[in-house]
Amino acid sequence: MASTLPASAFSRVSQIAADRRVHQAFQWLHINQQQILRWQAELVAVPAPPFGERVRAEWLAERFRGLNLDEVYLDPIGNVIAIRRAAQPSESCLLLSAHIDTVFPADTPIEPKLNGTRLEAPGACDNGAGVVCLLALAAALEQTETRLNCDLIFAGNVGEEGEGDLRGVRYIYEHAEWRDRVAAHIVLDGAGHEVAVTDALGSLRYMVTITGPGGHSWTDAGRPNPIVTLSRAVARLGEIELPSSPRTTFNVGTIEGGTSVNAIPEQASARFDLRSTDAEELIRLEVELYRAVEDAVMDTNRSQPQSRRGQNALAFTIEKIGSRPVGRLSPQSALYETLSAVDRHLNIHTQPRVASTDANIPLSLGIPAVSVGAGGDGGGIHTRGEWYDAHRRELGLRRILLLLLSVRDQAQVPAV
Repeated sequence: MASTLPASAFSRVSQIAADRRVHQAFQWLHINQQQILRWQAELVAVPAPPFGERVRAEWLAERFRGLNLDEVYLDPIGNVIAIRRAAQPSESCLLLSAHIDTVFPADTPIEPKLNGTRLEAPGACDNGAGVVCLLALAAALEQTETRLNCDLIFAGNVGEEGEGDLRGVRYIYEHAEWRDRVAAHIVLDGAGHEVAVTDALGSLRYMVTITGPGGHSWTDAGRPNPIVTLSRAVARLGEIELPSSPRTTFNVGTIEGGTSVNAIPEQASARFDLRSTDAEELIRLEVELYRAVEDAVMDTNRSQPQSRRGQNALAFTIEKIGSRPVGRLSPQSALYETLSAVDRHLNIHTQPRVASTDANIPLSLGIPAVSVGAGGDGGGIHTRGEWYDAHRRELGLRRILLLLLSVRDQAQVPAV
């Protein structure tokens, strides 16, 4: 973060940090570290596979209700929404969210192992750390009777991972009745206290499928082969020169097709992942993808004898299976300046990062947003050997609480 901060931002953070109620909240977080870790172990024991988050959502909603929040409900897409009302009616609100889904299929064995401050389980860090932070902050605010002068909305959202395509946060900004009141959005994702994702990495994902008549590798030799044709398209895309600035990447994640080594396949498909920090580069790559596939299929069909072109012709489809928009939090924004001031107050040296998170959606809409770690440390992300260590989690929780209480410029009201 920038080292030169407006005096008002730093002084405001220092004043809030000195408030008696804030000290009480810090003390609650310190005393209840083991309780927070037990919540986390209970949470990750509840499966939340892609598009199957309902049971975990209900678990989280029940915990929110136990914290006496003013309103708790599951929205139609499955997000858990919990609202802590302002001390006085306000036209704006702050949104604090963490995704409850994991990358693991429903049949993944989950047996959390808790040893001291270390928790081992699939999803323990991503995003058990973020979700339990929602509970910890809600509890600390409740126990110390601290209310903001704007509504604070907690969201345990679905659909962040993989082909979930940010569907939970998309739904919030398309349908939530309070969506137009969101003045700032803080996303909690994973561990760490020195992480601040301020640049939203855009991505486009496609499923390309090429189909043909298929046949026997000997008796029907010469019929067009979907796998060969798809490979030609991939090879062409691999020759595209990608810019280093703005950084842009292209990847083929999966290739599938065929039934036997001695059969010409009837179908071949591949999944493509295009990423960039620049929206125009994504559009350019999208055009190149369509052109490569269409040219490969047309070239194959033209190579067939005239008499058999219609009978043996290949066909293709290109289906968009994911789209994450580009966005950026301006260094001149009040949220950026406030985060910098909080980090300075806590002696945290943070560098802004580029990543694809739930913050992509609000940033693309011009809403101030940032994605931060929820404290502690973790590893083995997206593997069955995933782990989380709660050592130094407290610093991360303090950082997020101070940020929430200090972001008043966006809400245009005083904090606590």
